[in-house]
This record gives sequence, structure tokens and C-alpha cells, in this order.
Amino acid sequence: MIEVEGLTKFFTGPDGSDVPAVEDVNFTVNPGEVFGLLGPNGAGKTTTLRMLCTVLKPSLGFATVAGHDIVREAGRVRQSIGFLSANTGIYDRMTPWEMVAYYGKLYGLRGDALTARLELLFASLQMNDFRDVPGGRLSTGMRQKVSIARALVHDPAVLIFDEPTAGLDVLVQRAVLQSILALREQGKTILFSTHIMREVEKLCDRVAIMAKGKIVATGTLPELRDRYGEEDVEELFFQLVT
Repeated sequence: MIEVEGLTKFFTGPDGSDVPAVEDVNFTVNPGEVFGLLGPNGAGKTTTLRMLCTVLKPSLGFATVAGHDIVREAGRVRQSIGFLSANTGIYDRMTPWEMVAYYGKLYGLRGDALTARLELLFASLQMNDFRDVPGGRLSTGMRQKVSIARALVHDPAVLIFDEPTAGLDVLVQRAVLQSILALREQGKTILFSTHIMREVEKLCDRVAIMAKGKIVATGTLPELRDRYGEEDVEELFFQLVT
């Protein structure tokens, strides 16, 4: 569902030279899989996800999402993905219903089809109690639910989550993780970026560990434990990124 080969992104340094933020990254995410992109802050996770979302163009390399090239078919890629981060970006004067409906229209939903999709999302995410509350009065947990609904409104095949629980309190973190688990049960393909070990253990079928812009290890957690002789996931992580 996602194929990444040699993906590289250079930015211009203070002296005008090319500085690699992501260098020769390779991985594959299978249909229906939750694939964790694990690494410390500054490892290159967000830059990688932004390239896959078509926000940034790669300097080198190749990637497809849902069979579409991220450079040549950027519009088709955007139709195929839902994106979620910890930055909710909720409009204070719009209600959740208005916001999610607006994004549904951007994806081409109209009339009864849009209403039916909204009703399904608001029921499944337990959002009906605040569907008509202005965004400026929503709690953090409510705002993140709106972000999830907005990412799902067009029923995308692939979901890309960039540290969606960062900065959230423990109750909101739990609600977000439960929503992701439910999406996994629905067979969605999920690329999940995080640096939180317990999230990886709870959610991910396989992981790629990033450090300094490169992938340093890929596999299931049991495979990585066996390969590096370390049972504790946190210790394994520190061993690989330092």
C-alpha cells in the first residue's frame, strides 16, 4: 500500500550546501498493516511523512501511496490518504459538523452521501454531544476527535498519523489510541509516527526505527528483540538511535 525507495530530502544549509534531513529511506507498508515510524525528535520522521503526503517534494528517490506516485500523481495521493497530527488546526467559529462537512465537500462529497458519512462518523466517534458547539469552546479531546473525523470523512485507504498524541493528556491519548485500534480492526492501512514506546507495543505490526535521517532497523518487535538481543523495547530503541 506504501512503497518507499531511496527517499531523500535535502535542505539548504547556512553556507548554501545541501543538508540531508532524510537520506536513502526504504520501507514498505502492507495493506491493512499498522506500520510504526519510530525515532527521536529530529530523526526525519515528519519530513518523511510530509513527502508521502505530497507537502514536500523529495530531492531523490521514489515512493507510491495506494499505487500512486507521490510526485507525478500528487492529487491522487491526496485523495487516498487521511492525515492526522497533534496540531488540530480547528477553526474557532465553525462547529465540528460544519468543519467536517467542509472537508467532505473538498473531497467531492455532496448531499445525502455527505450527510450519511457525517452521521456515521459522529456516531462512531461519539461526537454528537458537541457537534454544534463552536470550535473555540471545544476541549482538547473534542478537538482531536474533530481532527480524526476530518481525516476520515472521505473514507481513505491509507491513514498517516504524525505523532497524534504529542502534548495530549493521558485520557485524550487513550481515546486517540482506541480510535486508531478501531481503524486497524476496519482493515485500514496506517503509517504511525511516534517516539513513545508503549504506543508502538500496543499498535504496530512492524516498525522502522529512524535516527539522523536514516532507517537503522526494520521488522516486528519480536524480530528486533531477537536480532539485537534486547527484550526491553526502550533499551532497544536507545541502543539503535544513539
